[in-house]
Amino acid sequence: MHVLILNVFFAPNTYGGATVVAEEVGRRLVAEHGVTVSAVSVMTRSDLPPYAVIRGEVDGMATWLVNLPSERGYVGGYLNAEAAERIARIVGDIEPDIAHVHCVQDLGADCLFRLKAAGLPVVLSVHDFWWLCERQFMMRPDGAWCGQSPVRIERCRGCVEDIGRAKARFSALGALADQADVVTYPSRYALDLCEASGLAPGRGVLWENGVRPPRDGFFERQAARRQADPRPVFGFVGGPSRIKGWPLVHDAFAGLGRDGVRGLVVEGSLDGSWWRGRSLARMAGEWRVHPRYGQNTIDEFFAEIDVLLFLSQWKETYGLAIREALARGIRVIQTDSGGSVEHAAADPARLIAIGEGPLRLRREIEAVLDSPAAHPDPLPVVTQSDQARAFLDIAGPLVAGAREPVALPAPVEPARIAAA
Repeated sequence: MHVLILNVFFAPNTYGGATVVAEEVGRRLVAEHGVTVSAVSVMTRSDLPPYAVIRGEVDGMATWLVNLPSERGYVGGYLNAEAAERIARIVGDIEPDIAHVHCVQDLGADCLFRLKAAGLPVVLSVHDFWWLCERQFMMRPDGAWCGQSPVRIERCRGCVEDIGRAKARFSALGALADQADVVTYPSRYALDLCEASGLAPGRGVLWENGVRPPRDGFFERQAARRQADPRPVFGFVGGPSRIKGWPLVHDAFAGLGRDGVRGLVVEGSLDGSWWRGRSLARMAGEWRVHPRYGQNTIDEFFAEIDVLLFLSQWKETYGLAIREALARGIRVIQTDSGGSVEHAAADPARLIAIGEGPLRLRREIEAVLDSPAAHPDPLPVVTQSDQARAFLDIAGPLVAGAREPVALPAPVEPARIAAA
């Protein structure tokens, strides 16, 4: 099988959880199943002509980087005919068996039209709510969770600058999602919300994101650190934004009034800008910034913490960091944030409601401080290898069916969608 992956980012330009999923599934398809994998992603470089393509290779996967102009406008954020044309050329050259489309903001959802026109079966993987919401995370301009369930575009008038163009976007993306043979979602919450909102109803399947399990020696390193210093260490990976709940974390610890606390915040930005100039001095205990980590260095961070703070203020589609923590015997304090709670350790009585203030979080912090040695056992979670095998279960029948001499339905042309 030859799989073509499309995602806005791809190694070596790794950024965001969806990119990790796209890359790691690709790596395991190559290494564990002998699958041929090619990947298309984008860049923006002023030293190259617009839509120039750079060919490369990473971990046995062929890669193509399409150079986008810096100014693309509103429609260019979700439809990009030039990028789609480059993708069509690549498809014609390499002749893959199936296309796996991940996050296509800036890359352009009209790539689905060109992929179907080339006769490819298409698996579309939804990782956030970009297909429903131009703001991507269903957060209102005031920073509060939208709360629509299902999403009705007419109710978005107070959030968007231009309801007319928002409606056109919503219709175009819905029609293009209909081109996919299968639409995968990482959680039941995401599947139910998207299909109820009209996104490719009846085509959705659950495809959980996998995590890299702890490596040999992780638990020995974790135990040695805990024995050397029994103070619980809290970890936060979301960055200093309201959407990930940082103001809530800061205020809860600032008013804690107790000693015996340590904490790490992860510098997740590509340029080191997240925590530059931000003071952690008002927070109780000892806090420091931990360097950005990747899949190969993930254990270096998790071996240093006992509690993961996951205070997202939107309804997440999954929560990759939570599963990474659970697999390593780390407690999780989290909000009731959509698909992030679909795991065995989630206690409905302990979940913090989105929008609740720091007092509620502080009670959970104090419960940890009162029982610092109550470390949970590691939980079994879906691994990246499990996820790759599950993808083959989805893709195999589609590829087999595509090889039969059957007539393909005519794809819908993006220009007609945008004009509708």
